[in-house]
Amino acid sequence: VQLQASGGGLVQAGGSLRLSCTYSGRTFSGYVMGWFRQAPGKEREFVAGISWNRSNTYYRDAVKGRFTISRDNAKNTVYLQMNSLKPEDTAVYYCAAGPYIGTSTAGYDYWGQGTLVTVSS
Repeated sequence: VQLQASGGGLVQAGGSLRLSCTYSGRTFSGYVMGWFRQAPGKEREFVAGISWNRSNTYYRDAVKGRFTISRDNAKNTVYLQMNSLKPEDTAVYYCAAGPYIGTSTAGYDYWGQGTLVTVSS
């Protein structure tokens, strides 16, 4: 099982990035996909989640209206479109897969390796 995240980089405040996460190695039918992030010295935190059929999406309050999660099951890929980025969004972003949407890392069974997003002021 492999989740491969990509798309991170350095961007100025107010800019945009789109993260991608491709999953493979088993069927993820029915699985929720989520994005988490971890800033230096801080715990990993939930950012956004999307159900298998895309009918339900959830976001942490700090990113609502700026970030959009989506998925293409035919391509086994989940995306995180990040707009109006702020310096406090700087973190390593991880994609994860689990049986239900939750904000706890314990609810996710599979994790990608992370991609670094740096937002300069």
